[in-house]
Amino acid sequence: MDRYIEKFIRYLEIERNASKHTLINYSVDLKSLSEFLKEEPIEKIDYISLRRYLAHIKEQNLSKVSIARKIASIRSFFKFLFREGIIKNNPASSLSTPKRDKHLPKFLDEKEIVILLESPDLESEAGLRDRAILETLYSTGIRVSELVGLNVEHIDQIGGVIKVYGKGKKERIVPIGGRALQAIRDYLKKRDAKALFFNKNGGRLTDRSIRRIINKYITKASIQQKISPHTLRHSFATHMLDHGADLRSVQELLGHANLSTTQIYTHITTERLKSAYQKSHPRA
Repeated sequence: MDRYIEKFIRYLEIERNASKHTLINYSVDLKSLSEFLKEEPIEKIDYISLRRYLAHIKEQNLSKVSIARKIASIRSFFKFLFREGIIKNNPASSLSTPKRDKHLPKFLDEKEIVILLESPDLESEAGLRDRAILETLYSTGIRVSELVGLNVEHIDQIGGVIKVYGKGKKERIVPIGGRALQAIRDYLKKRDAKALFFNKNGGRLTDRSIRRIINKYITKASIQQKISPHTLRHSFATHMLDHGADLRSVQELLGHANLSTTQIYTHITTERLKSAYQKSHPRA
C-alpha cells in the first residue's frame, strides 16, 4: 500500500497544491492504516477491513476530530485509487464521519486585545517586530501560516492591502489597518530582507516561533485564558461581526471556502447578545 500512498501524496502536492501541513496529516493517517492492514493487497481491502481499522483507532481514545480527520483521509485516498483505475470498487465510499462536538472559538475582548498589542517593548528590534506581528494578525485576520509566508513586496503601504497566499496556495488581497501598517513601517526601518518577519539568525520565522512569541506576550499581559495564535483570527472575525460587518465579507477576508465555516462566529455573537439580554432585561 505504501507506494500508492506515496503516489497519492505526490498528487496532492502537485495537482492540488496542498500545504505541507496537509501533506503531513494525510501521510500520518494513511501510514497508520497501512501498518494496521500490513501486507493486505490494495485490491483485497474492503469495507469490513476499514471498519476493523476504525474499531482499532476508537480503542485509542482519540477525539472525534482526530477520528473524523482519519476517515476523511481514507475516503480521499480510496476515491483517488478508484478514479485512477487502481481498484475496481471504492470500499470507503460508505464510511460515515462521526458528528463533531461544536466548540465555540475562543477570542479576546477588545480591551484584552489593546493590552496584548501594547505589550512589546518598542525600544528593541525584537519588540518592534513582535508588535508588527501582533498588529498584523489582529488587523487582517490572516492565518499564522499565511503570516510567516509574507514578503516585504506583499505589503502595499499606499493601497493599505496585503497579498496573502492561503490554503492550496490561493491568492487573496486583504485590507490592513493604519496602526498595523505603522507598526510594520517602524519595524522595517531597522532591517532589509525579502521575508517580512525573520528571527535573530536571519531566517524566516516559523509557525512555532509565532506561537512562542504570542504566548510570551499573553503571559506579560496577564491574560488568564489559554489561547493560541488562531485566537487573534477568531477575535478579528468576532469583533468585525460585532461592529456590523456582514458574514460574506468576513468569509472573504478570512479566506474560507465555505460560508458554513464562517457561521460559527455568528454563534459567538448570538451567545453574547443572549448574555446581555439575560443581564439587562427586567423580565428575562
